[in-house]
Amino acid sequence: MSTAIVADPRDAAAPAVVGDVACVQLTLVNAYLVGPRGAADRQWVLVDAGMSMSAPRIIAAAADRFGPTSRPAAIVLTHGHFDHVGSVRALAEKWDAPVFAHPLELPYLNGDSDYPPPDPTVGGGLMAYMSPLFSRKGIDLGERLYVLPTDGSVPGMPGWRWIHTPGHAPGHVSLFRDADRTLIAGDAFVTQKQESALAVMTRAQRVHGPPAYFTIDWGAAERSVRELARLRPEVAATGHGIPMAGGELRRQLDDLAAHFRERAVPADGRYVRRPAVTDERGVRFIPLPVSDQRGAWIAAGLVLGVAAWALWPRGR
Repeated sequence: MSTAIVADPRDAAAPAVVGDVACVQLTLVNAYLVGPRGAADRQWVLVDAGMSMSAPRIIAAAADRFGPTSRPAAIVLTHGHFDHVGSVRALAEKWDAPVFAHPLELPYLNGDSDYPPPDPTVGGGLMAYMSPLFSRKGIDLGERLYVLPTDGSVPGMPGWRWIHTPGHAPGHVSLFRDADRTLIAGDAFVTQKQESALAVMTRAQRVHGPPAYFTIDWGAAERSVRELARLRPEVAATGHGIPMAGGELRRQLDDLAAHFRERAVPADGRYVRRPAVTDERGVRFIPLPVSDQRGAWIAAGLVLGVAAWALWPRGR
């Protein structure tokens, strides 16, 4: 199976996916540095920002690649879920950088709305059952937040264009460079089964649909995967999993697009029965949850376990 990461000792902090795209491998998620090694101040871009504890790792990787005083031209968000924006405020303030996102994602980035609740009944893995513990709270980036240009260009990334790929999130975008068919896919599709803790830990590599527990519109998610498959990407840098390249990537992505409902859509679930409804103001409608006694017991056990650990007296 072909991977895209290039072995180069200089890229230990952030392995290169292609020459000017490097992957910062964080806990559970990836961020990307876009710009050639040694790029000058304001001549590179950060795509996504990991979780709340990810800032030091991203700062170190950027310093290693571009120099300790180099700052990005912009931070571009594929979407606003907690594992992609956890460090964005700290990084934007440190680097005095603007943050760009799709207009339908703004309510979750300016404090107007929270995301719909995750669905722990889908996916059938520990990560799915744990999803009620994941934050769905919106954040407020204030005056640092900007809308992506309507002409499809990406600030600070000449030659790239953004593509609206909703389903996993209302304003989810993927980034594509036609010259070499490099795709930064966010969570429109991923290269590991994100619902499974084992797959996350082993990083077993295969093209999968978007993380199921946070996907709120499966019809839109299917259309997004089909649109990305039609691009015939040479490289896919995804939000979760190891980047992939070449014919094996296209074969698996084509298979996912052709058999999305069998391969990606759960048999049942809160948003399988009916999608959430959102608009530029945020969430307008959330369907009722689907009963799942086993998932409820597992989720309750996890919550109790975390609470017990947090409350247990130290020093015994």
